[in-house]
Amino acid sequence: MTVKSATAGSTQLLRSAREASDYLLNSWPGKRSPKHRAALQACHDALAGDKPAMNARRAFIAAAREVDVFVSDKAPA
Repeated sequence: MTVKSATAGSTQLLRSAREASDYLLNSWPGKRSPKHRAALQACHDALAGDKPAMNARRAFIAAAREVDVFVSDKAPA
């Protein structure tokens, strides 16, 4: 998925739960809310093979909406 921060304006392609986790830890533009923590946990669960990657994707999107990070299934232009 592609993410774009309203504040930073940069576009980034996330191809895996590991890349999503790295984004949550190092590039997150908003506060570290309960949705952010849930997304981070879901990514770790997917990486450990405990939960499906789709769970991590859904949790990431929920957290992204909270801080106005645009998420798309299209590759960056």
